[in-house]
Amino acid sequence: MGPIYRSLAAYEPLIYIALTIWSLFVFRSMYRSWREWQDSVYSLEREFALTRLVRATAIALMVLGLVFAEFFIATFVAPALPASDILATPTLDLFASPAGTISPELATQNALSPVLSPVPSGSSGCVPNQLIITAPEPGDEVKGTVELIGTADIPNFGFFKYEVTLLGTENWATVSAGRKPVRNAKLGDWDTTTLANGDYFLRLVLTDNVGTSLEPCVIAIRILNP
Repeated sequence: MGPIYRSLAAYEPLIYIALTIWSLFVFRSMYRSWREWQDSVYSLEREFALTRLVRATAIALMVLGLVFAEFFIATFVAPALPASDILATPTLDLFASPAGTISPELATQNALSPVLSPVPSGSSGCVPNQLIITAPEPGDEVKGTVELIGTADIPNFGFFKYEVTLLGTENWATVSAGRKPVRNAKLGDWDTTTLANGDYFLRLVLTDNVGTSLEPCVIAIRILNP
């Protein structure tokens, strides 16, 4: 179900637009049925009009339910999906410039004897005393369960989350989140054994209490589990 939830979250604006257009037709049908029911003279005519009104009302409630379901999935379910849900594929030479498909033979050869370049040691978007990851440090090699240390604290704090993606991609997956400010302390744990060895971006995202996200703090790290 993970890919379905992620697709619903990715196309959230388009889904809302489609549901809004659908709701306009439904409410128009409800209004017309209600007017027919009010203006009906004969009992049979009123019965038919009432049946149409009940049907239109049921459809309107269904559309409203879909709106709430989409909001819940996009806001709570999709961001909480584990990273392994989309990152359980082998990572070979992540610094190669082509992004095309490789043959199974080459994939096997690279997996058995990977060629790893130095991990980028810089970071971006990090702000001391507000939004920063201090451990692991950029360019570190990690394994097992990693304790993340850093700061996620602003005056109008809302919540923070930390996410991971393969180096060179933008397919971010949420590892975990927190609803209390953290200052130079433990942000949470990250079980790297759920991912294949390779190079990744790790980012810390901070959102204020009105839903505005700051520029994330991003560092590059390498997973090297036995």
